[in-house]
Amino acid sequence: MQVLKLHRPLIVVAGLMIVIALAALIGIVADDRTLVGVPIWIKPFKFAVSIAIYATTIAWLLPLLEKRRRAGWWLGAIIAATMLVEMVIIVGQAARGHQSHFNNQTPLDAALFGIMGATIAVAWVCTLIIAILLLIQRLPDRASALAVRMGIIVALGGMFVGFLMTLPTSAQLATGNPTIIGAHSVGVADGGPGLPLVNWSTTGGDLRAGHFIGMHALQALPLFAFALVLAGRRIERLRSDRVRTRLIGVFGLLYAGLTVLITWQALRGQSLIHPDGLTLGALAVLLVLTAVGAVWATVPVAPAPPELAEVTA
Repeated sequence: MQVLKLHRPLIVVAGLMIVIALAALIGIVADDRTLVGVPIWIKPFKFAVSIAIYATTIAWLLPLLEKRRRAGWWLGAIIAATMLVEMVIIVGQAARGHQSHFNNQTPLDAALFGIMGATIAVAWVCTLIIAILLLIQRLPDRASALAVRMGIIVALGGMFVGFLMTLPTSAQLATGNPTIIGAHSVGVADGGPGLPLVNWSTTGGDLRAGHFIGMHALQALPLFAFALVLAGRRIERLRSDRVRTRLIGVFGLLYAGLTVLITWQALRGQSLIHPDGLTLGALAVLLVLTAVGAVWATVPVAPAPPELAEVTA
């Protein structure tokens, strides 16, 4: 199969994640247990879908490393292995009725969470190396190259937000020997009212929002580049590589700015759906700068003076 030629370990892991996601959906319906206020199989479902998308995207990026394909293959294999270990622990803990994340209740729970932390750190470093290799390699299409490079850099930032969740809260530190170390929410306890499916807190900050949005820059920016190519079939100005490159740069900065803004909002203990004046003001500035950037990106280039054109020729 052509798909398997991308990167077999990553594609196989992505396929396994789809199977796990379907099994988790059955578990959500058939198993009435809950954990931290949500059905116990919600987390395996969400992580399976996320890992499937991530593994497929990395598998698509690796062939771009024409000069370092062997190194890229090994980096992809390591990422595939770490994601598989991560998912085995998440599914196993769900089956046991235990939290997979932040769990310090027993030596086994603490050890499993420690392994998960190590695997994510390794995957992050491998993704960083892939990003560096893509930055230093010459890619044929400027617009698509910028989309890939900005996408993976912003995604690394989104992944890093996940590390902030592992820090103990002041309330946990006050207990002296906490059974839970770290939290998704800021200013409120995990397990309270949340948005459907994602369960991001509606009463306090939630770092999962910035984590999720930032991580998926890896898909959003290349898809935006592809959309510009399709739009260029109807809009003549978008046929220019220069215009598309500039628009991707503007969109990439907007996406990075939103990731930072939403993470900052969460760190202030503020729900995503209840922004205050300061958050709205920052968002307005970001949108205005984006609008100015979009206008700048699409301004036609003035033709060169005849004498300059002759010299260039």
